[in-house]
Amino acid sequence: MAPLSGEIRDLAKRWLDFDQDTKTRKQISELLQKDDTESLEKLLRNPIQFGTAGLRARMEAGFARMNCVTVIQASQGLASYVEKIVPNAKERGVVIGHDHRHNSHKFFRLSAAAFLSRGFKVHYFENDVPTPLTAFAVKELKASCGIMVTASHNPKDDNGYKVYWENGAQIIPPHDSGIAECIASQENQVPQVWDEELVLNNALANDVTDEMWTKYVESTTKIRRDVSNGESGTPLKYVYTAMHGVGTKLVTSVIEAMGLPMFIPVSSQISPDPNFPTVAFPNPEEKGALNEATRVAEEVGANLIVANDPDADRFAAAERQEDGSWFTFTGDQLGSIFGSFVLRDLKERGIPANKIAMVNSTVSSRMLEEMARVEGVKYAETLTGFKWMANKLVEFENEGYQIGFGYEEAIGYMILDTVLDKDGVTALGYFIQNAQELQKNGKTIKQYLDELYDKYGYFVSNNSYFTCSDPELTNKIFSRIRFGSSDAKSSEHIQIYRKSDDVLLKYPKVIGGFDVTHIRDLTVGVEFEVDELKSQKISSKGADVYEYNDEYFTPNLMTSASSHMITFKTNNGAIFTLRTSGTEPKIKYYLEIAGKPQQSREDVKTNLDKLVKAIRDEVVEADINGLN
Repeated sequence: MAPLSGEIRDLAKRWLDFDQDTKTRKQISELLQKDDTESLEKLLRNPIQFGTAGLRARMEAGFARMNCVTVIQASQGLASYVEKIVPNAKERGVVIGHDHRHNSHKFFRLSAAAFLSRGFKVHYFENDVPTPLTAFAVKELKASCGIMVTASHNPKDDNGYKVYWENGAQIIPPHDSGIAECIASQENQVPQVWDEELVLNNALANDVTDEMWTKYVESTTKIRRDVSNGESGTPLKYVYTAMHGVGTKLVTSVIEAMGLPMFIPVSSQISPDPNFPTVAFPNPEEKGALNEATRVAEEVGANLIVANDPDADRFAAAERQEDGSWFTFTGDQLGSIFGSFVLRDLKERGIPANKIAMVNSTVSSRMLEEMARVEGVKYAETLTGFKWMANKLVEFENEGYQIGFGYEEAIGYMILDTVLDKDGVTALGYFIQNAQELQKNGKTIKQYLDELYDKYGYFVSNNSYFTCSDPELTNKIFSRIRFGSSDAKSSEHIQIYRKSDDVLLKYPKVIGGFDVTHIRDLTVGVEFEVDELKSQKISSKGADVYEYNDEYFTPNLMTSASSHMITFKTNNGAIFTLRTSGTEPKIKYYLEIAGKPQQSREDVKTNLDKLVKAIRDEVVEADINGLN
């Protein structure tokens, strides 16, 4: 190998000056001895970026990865920022929890030391806990902020650092950039304290596990209904998998408190195991992730499967049908089911529909929006991520609305306002309670879903992704969608001229044989109804070219030039969004069609299949670009 440059050698030396962890010091030292420039560049050159999702990366040495040094730097920066921004921050303290992943306990201890050394109270969970319990504690204790050390359902070699603001919701701008600036300061780049024992021997530190556990479980009784067994006295029989995560103990406590029949465990997956030995990906959404649970359910004769992801903030379910097949509910289907249950329960508590607020993300089903319209409920769509939904619900609460329900299609649900984040534990208890009640009345969950379709319309979706590890190719694909191809005819595009920066946007007029009726591009900041262009008399540059007008074209959601996100609606009732992932090398798409009352479900599914093919072949050009 070529000799190391002075610059990368200096970065490595700086790392070794900071690092006190034997394993990661050894990794950098050995790469130095080998003159392995390529590996050192990947690990050291570009520091891990703090954003609205906090930190998440592979656990290795280097400024670009999750390790003790980067966790200490993040904690020091967060403490500095919170002290400046949040009133009485030190007295109110910070809540710190962690899951069972490799190094999570160590990262929690070092984070606690960073705050304690600055005079903050630290409310901590010594043992691993589900993410919702940490989120609950931030709001319950009125802390200045919260930290959860977890990588959720990422592969076993990853870890993360999730931050909650003083309102109990995840951080949003401008706090993310403010925290990032504090982390990057010279003062906070140098680890000031490296002491894993400090939290155990400090008057400012308090293990809140027992107190918060009890209060969290008590809070779930707010949604308890009388679901005693039917005349047959047969309790609901169901199987639960924790996906090798930390959910089992808290789920057990909630099920007992709600007076529900206890689950049959998937024994091979019920206890925490950071290696996730029985699943390729510890995510209930992934194909095959519920195979072991299905095997157990069939062995014991259970007709229902429920699951959490490893940190128990997500929830999934499947139900055996009369023909013996298993119906796995999509995230959107569960969202519609939960939304209906919550609306019913809040009405029964005497809360008028027009005082209830519900939200979901822009890539989630429009069925919740239709439900809200029919029932007279306050509704809003948000950008993807629970940070946006929770903060929007807090905004509605401040306006006098009752926080009702929020969800995202990636199996995340917020049932109670005591946890301003997705909460797979409460969702599980609530689901089992309602499944028990439906069984008492001779119905299945799937039959209940079909009744919702009959009432609000048949909404069918297809969400998937293309793997693309080349950022340049990703940019090229979105550029063609946004600006057209050089050989395309102008008549094939909806053309928008933006005079301010002399840009001509050229979006497709037809996708999959269906006319495009609405476009929202949150990367460049454009949104419009196609049919309204001429009626608004915006055209000024000749046939089929419309001049950009800020007032008319400005999107109703926040734009970001740092990521790609485009939404199309077509004249067959479809809406689909293409976006890049912030944490994975993927181009994701979210497609849904809302059927008209006179349409058969098969017709709707046929149109969906046409658009799935069109997204692949016409929009992304997967074969041409070599994407899976």
